[in-house]
Amino acid sequence: MLFIDNQTVQQILTIGDAIDSQDTAFRGLVDGAAIHRPRIDMYVPTGREEDYYRWGTMEGASRDLGVFAIRMKSDIVSWPEDENGNWTEEKHCVEPGTYCGLIFLFSTVNGEPLAIINDGELQHMRVGAGGGLGTRYLAREDSRVVGMLGSGGMARTYLRAFCNERPIEKVRVYSPTKRNREAYAAEMMDLLDIDIEPVDDPESAVRGADIVSTCTDAMQPVFNGEWLEPGMHVTNLGGYELDETVFKKANVIIRQGIAGAKLEEDPRIQYGRGHSPVAFVAGTEEEMKRLPPSGGGMRRFSTSSYPTFTDVVNGVVDGRTSRDDITLYLNGGNQGLQFAAVGKVVYDKAREMGLGHEMPTAMFLQDIRD
Repeated sequence: MLFIDNQTVQQILTIGDAIDSQDTAFRGLVDGAAIHRPRIDMYVPTGREEDYYRWGTMEGASRDLGVFAIRMKSDIVSWPEDENGNWTEEKHCVEPGTYCGLIFLFSTVNGEPLAIINDGELQHMRVGAGGGLGTRYLAREDSRVVGMLGSGGMARTYLRAFCNERPIEKVRVYSPTKRNREAYAAEMMDLLDIDIEPVDDPESAVRGADIVSTCTDAMQPVFNGEWLEPGMHVTNLGGYELDETVFKKANVIIRQGIAGAKLEEDPRIQYGRGHSPVAFVAGTEEEMKRLPPSGGGMRRFSTSSYPTFTDVVNGVVDGRTSRDDITLYLNGGNQGLQFAAVGKVVYDKAREMGLGHEMPTAMFLQDIRD
């Protein structure tokens, strides 16, 4: 049994491995070799007026990989509102700046617990790799310019994924805080040796791009779909970042997979509240008012009718068919399976390289039937 920390994941996991592992694992959904359970959260009041406790899990397994993974997060969450009435999400565990997210990896051959993995680095890589996967199959082969909205960790991983799949030469990045977009530009220019320009508004980032990427924690659309131009490829991070015009202008819309679970009617279950697709929520009516409703983005309307990644790779539907197509890849869904696929890569490499902290497997077994 291994404990694998973020530093080890960063050392051994490449963005190419993360993309390739998902490309392979998702194909198992077609023939029954793979399965996943979408994210479901649970909210409990903290006793304070400004926040909630949130527990979240998602699971996935693959017969071909021989592993099952469950990812969990334990967060204190709040949703500050700016002067324009827009919500963002803040979260921490124990204190601001620290977080608790873990991936538990098990063998589906004998049930053995294989690893516990810090989820921070792997989480960024698996999500960014999803954006890279959409780029692999939908963006124009000669895409060279990226319009990036957001300057956090996900924006960094997404850009690495785009550069892995296309000959990117230029990036224009916008985020509301000037020093953040400038820091992003300096860091990623040094890392990737490409030209990165921080810009003062989202339109300047989007206009003229080949690939447009939204990597924010916003709970409302972050750019105007009227800015899209023929041939662009668009991908997102959150479910609220895209306005309805993006969907109307896109010629090809592909979703990565099933992102939310539909459960039987239950007064404890809420959909699209507080950044959660599905959640069991405790609390009084007054306490529940803290959870903001979904914003003006794609979760205002159903995306379940759009074809999935597996439909494209299996020829059920076409992807891009012309240079002028505007393509949209909804980078959500299959999350639990992503953790199984990328977690298996990390585990195998850690074993091969003798990395990680070894723990006796016997510590996690018992002789009392559960």
